[in-house]
Amino acid sequence: MEQYEPDRLSPAQVAAVQRSFRNSRARTALSRRSLLRASTGGALALGGLGSLSACGIPAASKSGGGISSEDHSAKEKEVTFSNWTEYIDMSDDEKHRPSLEAFTKRTGIQVKYTEDINDNVEFFGKLKPQLAAGQDTGRDIIVLTDWLAARLIRYGWVQKLDAAHLPHAYTNLSGQFRDPDWDPGRAYSYPWQGIATVIAYNTKATGGKEITSVSQLLDDPKLKGRVGLLSEMRDSIGMTLLDLGKDPRTFTADDFDAATARLQKAVDKNQVRRFTGNDYIADLSKGDLAACLAWAGDVVQLQADNPDVKFAIPDAGYISSTDNMLIPNKARHKTNAEKLMDYYYEPAVGAQLAAWINYVTPLDSSVVKPELAKIDKDVANDPLIVPDKAMAARAHSFRSLTAKEETAFEEKFAQLTGG
Repeated sequence: MEQYEPDRLSPAQVAAVQRSFRNSRARTALSRRSLLRASTGGALALGGLGSLSACGIPAASKSGGGISSEDHSAKEKEVTFSNWTEYIDMSDDEKHRPSLEAFTKRTGIQVKYTEDINDNVEFFGKLKPQLAAGQDTGRDIIVLTDWLAARLIRYGWVQKLDAAHLPHAYTNLSGQFRDPDWDPGRAYSYPWQGIATVIAYNTKATGGKEITSVSQLLDDPKLKGRVGLLSEMRDSIGMTLLDLGKDPRTFTADDFDAATARLQKAVDKNQVRRFTGNDYIADLSKGDLAACLAWAGDVVQLQADNPDVKFAIPDAGYISSTDNMLIPNKARHKTNAEKLMDYYYEPAVGAQLAAWINYVTPLDSSVVKPELAKIDKDVANDPLIVPDKAMAARAHSFRSLTAKEETAFEEKFAQLTGG
């Protein structure tokens, strides 16, 4: 078990944290669909992990596994669930959460559902004192993006799941999400939803031309000055690595440098208009950006309003990440939490959630697509929500980074983006 030691942020990592907040997805103030994932592991030190030693909180233990406590699930029919805003199905009048209410009706377990996550780093700052001290956070389920979930697992701050309580999750989880390098076999986490990085383009701005590769983004002279790349290092570098024939799951430092040089060349010849958070949305819809790297959830929403917006999955593949459910150490209702996690892997329930959220469902297409078709055939047939086998096969995750790599890579990416 890795022991936590406060990190010192390099100037590049500080800039990366500031990018994450500055570029927050904010089409609406409280929309999970429009919130940017804070992406830098080094960000944890700013207002997060870095302040632990200063306030006298001991470092995480090196003992194996998370810290459990007496499970009160049998006597206390309740579970506390912290999630991102606008990240669960709601009734039209926004007064009810149908799937949660159905779970309570079936099991008798009351769900205290709180939309108190607006940013990974900010939310973790709330929990760090209790987690580091081995205390109950007051939450039974938390939802974190994969890079932060990986760190909590390494520090021993979340509990190992009981597979016996997760039969639907184990059976119905899509193969593309089954075995991340940071949680092999999903021993500590299960995805809530997936996030895909794709190419988006406006056919009016491209003159009807399809944009299907990163090479086109970086080299096509007809797109000069009208290309957008993402200010999140894992997305832009990851997609470029794939275009260069490198695997983001196994790349070397030399591979990273090659991808950076590839992007620098495009920047130097003014091919790239700018690096953005999801503020590409307005520019792409208007045609100020002809094409860009984009997040699939945004593309689904854009297409509903603008039929000129199209997307492409490069033959080389795309970057896939996840927001994940975890049970913190000392949670009082572990079994109830596992029952709720498993509930969302029942095909009909998973379909209900996907139809409302429009992010990538973590359920295997063979089980969730028939149920989605009963709700909305267009959603069921949208590969940005239910990846078909061909799309799933092209999904690639960005490998976990060491603290040393994080510092070095963010420094180089900052020089590229001017951040």
